[in-house]
Amino acid sequence: MEKDLKDKIEIVQGDITKMEVDAIINAANTSLLGGGGVDGAIHRAAGPELLAETKTIGGCPTGEARVTNGYQLPAKWVIHTVGPIWSGGYGDKDELLANCYINSFKAALEISAITVAFPSISTGVYRFPLERAVNIALRETKFFLQNNQSIKKVIFVCFGSDVYKKYQEVFNEVFNQETH
Repeated sequence: MEKDLKDKIEIVQGDITKMEVDAIINAANTSLLGGGGVDGAIHRAAGPELLAETKTIGGCPTGEARVTNGYQLPAKWVIHTVGPIWSGGYGDKDELLANCYINSFKAALEISAITVAFPSISTGVYRFPLERAVNIALRETKFFLQNNQSIKKVIFVCFGSDVYKKYQEVFNEVFNQETH
């Protein structure tokens, strides 16, 4: 079982807008109208139709997810999720970040996605501590895959070598622990 789970997860360094998967996850802001980092890159690559569609959605609260078409992206769908802004870590930041993964996986199931690609949610301008965020991402992914067989591949697309190395390091820790 554990080996099968590990085989369903891939960690790459690259550009999420180039991923040929059913759905990419966008680390969006609450307006869903584009922004910096991954969000801006996805909006630019998808083309103006993405902004037109996100304007009809009416935003997205932190921890939740919304789905749009992928337009000019190789991915058919974009699942937009809003990660928490760290701001010193007060409140339920860990739970909100976990909800980003939980709700993105739920959205992926609703659109029958088999392959999904995630960025490192909240670790850029939102300043969530990288190791803490990666632990949450991989823990929630492991839990989801243990309890659901329909998604066959989860790819973590890391922007930059530091993020890539941290994902690899934490992956080995999370997936070499005993499964509860």
